[in-house]
Amino acid sequence: MAGVDGTYEVTVKSPLGDQKSTLTVKSDGSTFTGTNSGAMGSADVSGEVNGNTLTWKQQMTVPMPMTLDMTATVDGDAITGTVGAGAFGSFPMNGTRTA
Repeated sequence: MAGVDGTYEVTVKSPLGDQKSTLTVKSDGSTFTGTNSGAMGSADVSGEVNGNTLTWKQQMTVPMPMTLDMTATVDGDAITGTVGAGAFGSFPMNGTRTA
């Protein structure tokens, strides 16, 4: 599988503990669409692709409504990045491509 497309098992190290989710990515040139599903629910995601880096905003409703600023870089089957949570700072994210 080429580029950034795939399914990733990711973990965000947040103040609420490790937040695990499944991120799917389907790129189309300089944009992508997909989903991010975990214990806090499932959300459709879409954003930009720049080389092997993905950037997108994701809405969160639990434990409070907030827009997260997501950045992730794919390197082989590994994905690493950060989740920006406004006044709460940013948290590391990492994972592995599973499909």
